[in-house]
Amino acid sequence: MQQDLSSSRFVSALTKNTIALILAGGRGSRLKDLTNWRAKPAVPFGGKFRIIDFPLSNCINSGIRRIGVVTQYKAHSLIQHIQRGWGFLRGEFNEFVELLPAQQRVEEEWYKGTADAVFQNLDILRNMGSEYVLILAGDHIYKMDYGQMLAAHVRNKADMTVACLNVPIEEAVAFGVMGVDEQDRVIRFIEKSKTPDHLPGDPSQALASMGIYVFNSAFLYEQLIRDADDPNSSHDFGHDIIPHMISKYRVYAHRFADSCVNSSEGKHYWRDVGTVDAYWEANMELTKVTPELNMYDSTWPIWTYQAQLPPAKFVFDSDDRRGKAVDSLVSGGCIISGACVSRSILFSDVYVHSYANIEDSIILPNVEIGRNVVLKKVVIDKGVRIPEGMQIGVNHDEDRKRFHVSEKGIVLVTPDMLGHSLHQAR
Repeated sequence: MQQDLSSSRFVSALTKNTIALILAGGRGSRLKDLTNWRAKPAVPFGGKFRIIDFPLSNCINSGIRRIGVVTQYKAHSLIQHIQRGWGFLRGEFNEFVELLPAQQRVEEEWYKGTADAVFQNLDILRNMGSEYVLILAGDHIYKMDYGQMLAAHVRNKADMTVACLNVPIEEAVAFGVMGVDEQDRVIRFIEKSKTPDHLPGDPSQALASMGIYVFNSAFLYEQLIRDADDPNSSHDFGHDIIPHMISKYRVYAHRFADSCVNSSEGKHYWRDVGTVDAYWEANMELTKVTPELNMYDSTWPIWTYQAQLPPAKFVFDSDDRRGKAVDSLVSGGCIISGACVSRSILFSDVYVHSYANIEDSIILPNVEIGRNVVLKKVVIDKGVRIPEGMQIGVNHDEDRKRFHVSEKGIVLVTPDMLGHSLHQAR
């Protein structure tokens, strides 16, 4: 009897037999000072989450409950977040989120590339035991049902499947771009080409890799060992593993549109928040009446660690000062004391004193904003104390003397820039 490859029971069997490995070791240097003391996947997003919560939540919601998180660069806050917020899985049911820091298990070197990061944990992967390995980037914002990608992988009898999405041709230079045949079998793959291939019949679009891969486990291990023995390899999936495989094995593309969750009006939400401008824009989208990313969806929730905090509080209601927030997200523990907040996101434990005015801004946790402060189009990092009367985002010539100002005029402020570093040696 032929198996129904589209049934929920079949997909569930696939996800139970899959190990997910999230590559979360990168700094994300284009986020400038925001990643001086944390890895990019640990950067806060959306008022209460961290970036890594999105691939982790996708795994849980897809039915994948055996997950490894590969860490390297300044991983303390990332490790702490996962330990506090992701310890609810049950080991007796063979469910887990395991941290895999760079330990020089194979040789006395740190991870040299994405493929090497997996190779150096090969013994752990083998001991976990699974038929499929799902490899994910830990630094993108999106909702995706990985079960649908696994089902497509099996239907195509693929050795490897690469998730992909359409991007404007001018943006494709930042991605691995692939060419496919009529069955979506990959016939060409070039990482970050200056002249990327466009889609057939549409010169304005390219088919870009999302950095999401499904492998048959035994096949992956074989390819990683081969690559590790190649002295000319940079040990990277995009630069080395995929190009080597295309002409020899069955490599297929999986369209994000086929597994995107909560897509609407033909839009499939995926964001790389790898620059200060992109980070600010993706957060600001959430303040709209109906943002493309639905964080209020109970059928595909985003899980995270949540501290026990009191409700947000708005105080004073007189003509000269009124505590209010409009078109904004305000998290627990915040106090808006006679101040005005517009089109902004306030993470937890933010205190805004009287007569302050905040517009189009992202305020990370544990920030204090003094009286009569004016903030416009700023990103304020965790732990900043902004003194009374300071204006940021009003005069960029003045801002550049102390802060980082992005290409689009977003001002990034960290504790170090104001002379009260949280990381000084004592």
